[in-house]
Amino acid sequence: MAHHLENAKDAAGNNASPVLPDEVKNFLIDIDGTITEDVPNEEPERMATCEPFPDALEIMEKWYEEGHIITFFTSRTEAHREVTEVWLKKHNIRYHALLMGKPRGGNYHWIDNHIVRATRFEGKFTDLVTETREIEVFKK
Repeated sequence: MAHHLENAKDAAGNNASPVLPDEVKNFLIDIDGTITEDVPNEEPERMATCEPFPDALEIMEKWYEEGHIITFFTSRTEAHREVTEVWLKKHNIRYHALLMGKPRGGNYHWIDNHIVRATRFEGKFTDLVTETREIEVFKK
């Protein structure tokens, strides 16, 4: 399935940022501690030798084949880009983009004008399921 951005308009009929079709997810996936062991930036030599989690490989490949967008969003720095790209290629991990320099420390609170869904990784990659949770939102 190919993904194509769809044109969008605001309430006044002006062009707005394009959106993906509803059936296509734009996955932003962390690397360290999520698809492989938690390798800190202070130990870059481990970035070349760590092994990906098999369940992560399986699910990410499935998502890629289904036409979803796979973007890695990592706290690794630009200095780690080459070792990261080589590692991804070595393990045949297909992806669309690699964003370096995610802020370290967690407790992320993403504010965007597009739909944002967050899934906390808790040890195993599986198909996603729908659950209802409390979230923080802006006052109306």
